[in-house]
Amino acid sequence: MLSWANQFSISVYLDNNQYHHLSYHRFECLVALNPVDTLPFDRSINALSDVSDWHSRNSDWLLGHICYDYKNELHPYLSSRQPSHFLFPNIYFFCPEVVCYIPHGTQQLVIESLQQSPQWVYQQILTQEPFFATDLPQINFSKKMLKDEYLRKINRLREHIKEGDCYEINFCNEGYAENVIIEPVNVFHQLNKSSPAPFAAYYRFQDQYMMGSSPERYLYKLGKKIISQPIKGTAKRNFDSELDNKLKQSLHESVKERAENVMIVDLTRNDLSRSCETGSVQVEELFGIYSFPTVHQMISTISGKLDSCSSLMDSVLYSFPMGSMTGAPKVKVMELINAYESSKRELFSGSIGYITPSGDFDFNVVIRSLFYNASTAYLSYQTGGAITFDSDAHLEWEETILKASGMEKIFQKH
Repeated sequence: MLSWANQFSISVYLDNNQYHHLSYHRFECLVALNPVDTLPFDRSINALSDVSDWHSRNSDWLLGHICYDYKNELHPYLSSRQPSHFLFPNIYFFCPEVVCYIPHGTQQLVIESLQQSPQWVYQQILTQEPFFATDLPQINFSKKMLKDEYLRKINRLREHIKEGDCYEINFCNEGYAENVIIEPVNVFHQLNKSSPAPFAAYYRFQDQYMMGSSPERYLYKLGKKIISQPIKGTAKRNFDSELDNKLKQSLHESVKERAENVMIVDLTRNDLSRSCETGSVQVEELFGIYSFPTVHQMISTISGKLDSCSSLMDSVLYSFPMGSMTGAPKVKVMELINAYESSKRELFSGSIGYITPSGDFDFNVVIRSLFYNASTAYLSYQTGGAITFDSDAHLEWEETILKASGMEKIFQKH
C-alpha cells in the first residue's frame, strides 16, 4: 500500500505497529492519497475553524498536518527567526480520493474510493511492484549546535527559570546532512523496522518528505471524548533484562522526571478545559511507563468531555502547540525557544493525523522523525528534552544523543 501510495504527490501512511498496550487505537494502519479537495490555509488564524466548517458541510475524510510554526498565526506577536529548509505549509488538510485502512484488532482491509471502485484500487495495490529494501547510504549528521554551545544555552535557560520567566522549557537541537540522495520509502521502511512506534507516519507533500517513528499522541477524539497522552521522561534501554527493569523502575521513581511530567499534565489539563465541559477533565493515568526499542518513556493520559458549544477543531485550537513540546507557561517559553534554538522547527513538533467522516480524529506529535527536501537534498531531524532548574546540561545533551540514535543508526554501516 505504501509503495503504491508513494506514486502520488500527496500521500499519508500511518501505522501503530501493533502497539496495543497504549489505549485508544482505531486503525492498525491507514493510507490516504491524491487530494480531491484541499484546505491550504497557510496564513489564516481562522484555518482551524475553516477545517471545522468544511467537515460540517461535507462529512468526509480529512488528512493533513499542522506545523509548529502555525503558532505564529495563533499568537500573532510570536515569530520564527530561523530560516526554512522545508516547504510544508503551516497548515494543510486534504480530502483524499482513496483511503485504505485495517480496523484495530482485525485483519480486514477496508478500501474507500471516490472515483474508482474499491476492487480496482485493490488490484492496483496487488500489482504494485514489491518493495525490496536496499542498504541506505552511509550518512554522517552534523549538529546545528555543538556541545559547548548547547551546554551554555541550557545553563542560560536555567537562569531564566531561576528568574521566574518560566518553569520548564522544551529545548531542541538539529542534526542535518546536506547533498544526500535517499529513497524516502526505503528510509521509512528501515526506520520503522529498527524503531517501530505507535504513531509512525510517512508523509509525502510533493517533494517534501517526513519519515517518523513517533511514540507520542497529541489528541484523540471519540465522540465527545478527547484524550491527550503527553510524554515527559526518558530512560535508555539495556539488553540485560534485569538492568533494563532497574532503569525502568528508576525512571518511574525519578523526582525530576515526575516533576517534568506533572507540569505538562497540568498544562494539558488547562488547555483541554478550554474546550471541555467544566469538571470533566481528568487524569486517567499519571506517570505510566511504556517501553520502546531504544527507550522507556513516561506517559500520562488526560481526558475530557467536549463542551456542546465546541466545534470540531476547538480542542486543537486551544492546545496547539502541544505542551510537551513547549513547556510552561506556554507563550513565554515559545518566545525563549525562538530566541535560543538554532533551527526553525517547521513540521517537527507539529502534528500529522486524520479526521474521519463521523468527526473523530487522531493526531500524533511529530518527533523522532526525519525530514527530507528532495529538491535541495537536505536531510534533518531534531531532538530535545524538557529543561527545568534541576536539569544537568551534560545529561540533557546525552538525552538528545540517545533520542537521535534511533534515526542515525539506520544510516551507519555495521
